[in-house]
Amino acid sequence: MPKKKLSEAMPGGSGATSYDVAELAGVSQSAVSRAFRKGASIAPKTREKIMRAAKQLGYQPNAFARGLITRRTNLVAVVISNLTNLYYPEVLAELTQRLSAVGHRVLLFSLASESEIDEMLGLIWPYRVDGAIIAARLKDDQIRQFNDRGIPIILYNRVGEAEPAASVACDSAAGERELVKHLLAAGHRRFGIIAGPQDSYVGEERLDSARRHLAAAGIEPFIYRGGFDYHSGDEGLRVLMVASGGALDAVIATNDAMALGAIDCARGAYDLTIPEQLSIVGFDGVGPATWGGYQLTTIRQPVRRMAQAAVDMLIERIEQPGMIPEQRLFGGELLPGRSARLG
Repeated sequence: MPKKKLSEAMPGGSGATSYDVAELAGVSQSAVSRAFRKGASIAPKTREKIMRAAKQLGYQPNAFARGLITRRTNLVAVVISNLTNLYYPEVLAELTQRLSAVGHRVLLFSLASESEIDEMLGLIWPYRVDGAIIAARLKDDQIRQFNDRGIPIILYNRVGEAEPAASVACDSAAGERELVKHLLAAGHRRFGIIAGPQDSYVGEERLDSARRHLAAAGIEPFIYRGGFDYHSGDEGLRVLMVASGGALDAVIATNDAMALGAIDCARGAYDLTIPEQLSIVGFDGVGPATWGGYQLTTIRQPVRRMAQAAVDMLIERIEQPGMIPEQRLFGGELLPGRSARLG
């Protein structure tokens, strides 16, 4: 087959190839491939010469063609439940930035609830992703489906049950223990909890921890289940106020969005002064929680460190299949804020 003329690859022609770039730059085609591959070994002057030629020709490497050669798509599935939660957009941004830095692109799958994960898996398989970061509850058989396909996974803020899986998580149980300890020390005795959906792994972990430590103090809290959104905080406080006869002195919301809704409801619907008449705490440490009108007392998750750990662990497993699963647990930071009286 005759070699395509260089002029045909110029802007306005049929599109430049890596061979065209190699000819113009005076290097081998393999050098062009290395120049566009992150981490590949190539002299800086050679890379500069290749990039100059590529710009002149309007050349861009074909990711799909490269994938056929490397048997990788450079796609990572990120499964996140409940995007209305103010925490997850921050997590997604951090994961996307860090995966992009190592040459991978995010394929996002969002769940209205964690119980939808089985249906979502069927949508993931056709993309032949290199790996997955899952911020949703996976059953043992679902983890095995990833293992059987040779797709490494990192569970984000969850852990595997009987089936081992690599995971990165914030210690939610310890965070709730810290909040309860300080609320009790300040003299609070009538508690309400605004919890998340029952199918939320993180939500149940936080609820169980708060109930357990309140029970140790002889306290049975009133409980309302919401959807992790702002509206659930508003509605939850109203239900708890009715259930308690208006006698609450502390409310534990299992995430910040619901805590913010509860604060606005307490002020607007009940004319309560926060925290003098009612203490409200959250969990996650999202940006709006620090706004002047809220200054929420909460536990801040180390999102950047957790996202970096998740990406590092995933890339290791893509490059070295068969690595033993490990769990990395991060401690949260108590932000005292001004929405609760702490002892």
